Amino acid sequence: MKAMVIKAYGGPEQLVMKEIPDPKPQPGEVLIRVRAFGINRAETYMRQGVWGDVAQVSGIECVGEIIEDTTGQSSPGQVVAAIMGGMGRTINGSYAEYVTLPASNVFPLQTGLDWAELAAIPESYATAWSCLHDNLSLQEGDVVLIRGGTSALGQAAINIAANIKNVTVLSTTRNPEHLPLLESLGCDTGLIDQPELSQEVRSLYLDGIDGVLDIVGNTTLKDSLKMVKKGGSVCNAGFLGGGDPMSFNPLTDMPSSVNLNFFASFMLGTRNFPLSDIPMQEIVDRVSRRKYQAKPAHIFQFNAIGKAHEMMEANRAAGKIVVKL
Repeated sequence: MKAMVIKAYGGPEQLVMKEIPDPKPQPGEVLIRVRAFGINRAETYMRQGVWGDVAQVSGIECVGEIIEDTTGQSSPGQVVAAIMGGMGRTINGSYAEYVTLPASNVFPLQTGLDWAELAAIPESYATAWSCLHDNLSLQEGDVVLIRGGTSALGQAAINIAANIKNVTVLSTTRNPEHLPLLESLGCDTGLIDQPELSQEVRSLYLDGIDGVLDIVGNTTLKDSLKMVKKGGSVCNAGFLGGGDPMSFNPLTDMPSSVNLNFFASFMLGTRNFPLSDIPMQEIVDRVSRRKYQAKPAHIFQFNAIGKAHEMMEANRAAGKIVVKL
């Protein structure tokens, strides 16, 4: 089969097309014919070698059709979305014509969406759903801020949060030209991100807000904590601002009675984070009805994955990048 492999750790030019043997599913695994997949920032870190040695073939998600299911749960031809399960990290991932992974990391789906549009959904929406409902326990009437709203994860989070009854959604972007995009997704108030954004948020909500989904990460996390009211929560779920270490002193940087947590999407499909917790069919149906605005921002062909990585690293995507086979 054709696969895009990491020739050596480094820049996008290290992703090269190569013929490698077709994978064979082991007990408990499925074999999927890959039709399309989303590009994720995690894959750029894997390509660079930032996360240590990883699989030769990257890619942490895909959509396609079941070729073989050793568990008997799905029939050949079943449309599925697959996420994580070690793809791209410990086993070859989805940058290929075929992929194998644990059956526990596959969503069977019924949909009329085309492959490219379907591929914009799995990782971003599964992560956003988990962060908002589990980590932040978002409830009717809450006020939540999505920090990094124009990213694929940020857009998914705005869509989901805006469709929870009476939830007020704030979101940030560094580019004023992107404020209309945030509003089109359901954001009530768009804000221009800045180092002391908490001061502006506190001027709007004197007692603080209920939650912050911080996708920017280490460069903004301490400021995000200042926005939240007593009993509120901050969930860190990304590092758009870079992954350099931060200095953190709980005594001075952690507000009393505010909850700080972290979500890593590579946990999805494990025992404590089963895919059954995420209503992916319902999410896909809402995309089909245009209740969620999840169309890919950019679609690349398989042989242009390097260009897709360049766009991701230049922060020019403003949404989900998808590759179609």
